Amino acid sequence: MDDDGLGAFCRTEWPRLVGVISLYLGDRDQAEDVAQETLVRVCLHWRRVRQADSPSAWAHRVAFNLAKSMLRRRATWRRIRVLAVERDRSTEEPDAVVVAIRDELQRLPVAQREALVLRYYADLSVRDVAQLMGCPENTVKTHTRRALEALRGRGLLDEDTIPDPITEDVG
Repeated sequence: MDDDGLGAFCRTEWPRLVGVISLYLGDRDQAEDVAQETLVRVCLHWRRVRQADSPSAWAHRVAFNLAKSMLRRRATWRRIRVLAVERDRSTEEPDAVVVAIRDELQRLPVAQREALVLRYYADLSVRDVAQLMGCPENTVKTHTRRALEALRGRGLLDEDTIPDPITEDVG
């Protein structure tokens, strides 16, 4: 079962990844999710990873990239929530941006809207969204990308607001 030290590597790195990412994110549950996804990627790329100068450094780089992506998504959706939800509650009439975002979301095909809302508003992982939607992860990424392109096309998001869903989680 142990493919040239893969099992031993994962057993050694798991607590280290959880510990360091817990400190970085301030949340052990989220750190465990990041560490798990990191070790999945290690397993998928083990032949290449084990050849690296430092497989541990490779794993930690992937973990930090995943954690940073998580933080970017949260920050983006905090801003969108303020625009689309919280600001709307504080005024009698929603401003033009709130109305435009809500209108554009309703114009999206159902699958795109569902992927976008679950992925960013609910802050679920691509894997979780795929399970909820009953489709492959790449389909979730495609739906998300198309939804974001539609919002960008209407001038509601710029290129830097939300990273490309196809490349954002690449380790």
